[in-house]
Amino acid sequence: MNPGSRMPESSAPPSPASGTVPSAAPSATSSPASSAAPSRDPGTAARTVLGEADIARALTRIAHEIVERNKGAADLLLLGIPTRGVQLAHRLAERLAQIEPTFSGEYGTLDVTMYRDDLRRQPTRAVGQTVLPGSLDGTIDDKVVVLVDDVLFSGRTIRAALDALNDLGRPRVVQLAALVDRGHRELPIRADYVGKNLPTSRSERVRVRLADVDGGADSVVISEVASAGVSTGSTGDASTASTGESEATL
Repeated sequence: MNPGSRMPESSAPPSPASGTVPSAAPSATSSPASSAAPSRDPGTAARTVLGEADIARALTRIAHEIVERNKGAADLLLLGIPTRGVQLAHRLAERLAQIEPTFSGEYGTLDVTMYRDDLRRQPTRAVGQTVLPGSLDGTIDDKVVVLVDDVLFSGRTIRAALDALNDLGRPRVVQLAALVDRGHRELPIRADYVGKNLPTSRSERVRVRLADVDGGADSVVISEVASAGVSTGSTGDASTASTGESEATL
């Protein structure tokens, strides 16, 4: 599949190609999340480090930082990296449309599957969709592109995303927004906008759960994983094709 081709979005959130995000207020959180000490799931080693309200505040702050850094939102294009990066891009687009009238509210999806550097080790993967807003006419030339992902870890997923962008055009600048930066970089890549810097060990797994994708409340959870299940290589910063759940252990 040509990662640069446009295909219709099949499910929620609303298709990036369909156009503009309504300028309604951001979705209210159903229950405030505690910003105090992390909570632990009963009977497990997992602990919740960000709750629903924490994630909402982080996204609002990132939206303001994007506008401030770029002196507005002219020529701005958000591209979410599947799976949860797409939903995060959708939420950022809602916030940007509220705080910056010049922002069109459009966002897109950037699939990086065929650009990953671990295809030989894991050749069986479901190829996703790359979807650009219709107003772009299939090109990202001279755009301010903000890549959006849930967890930044090794940096290899972002490296793949940069390669994928080369097939779509020549943006004016590329920036990176990540909800969580957990460290352990293997490539010289740094996020421009970070919701939460989260020191972790390689024996820990960081899971981002979003209500729109996973059901339940938004959260970021850290859990211990068996040493046999932790790879020192990298298959990216997050996501598994089998469960669809963000598992930033690789």
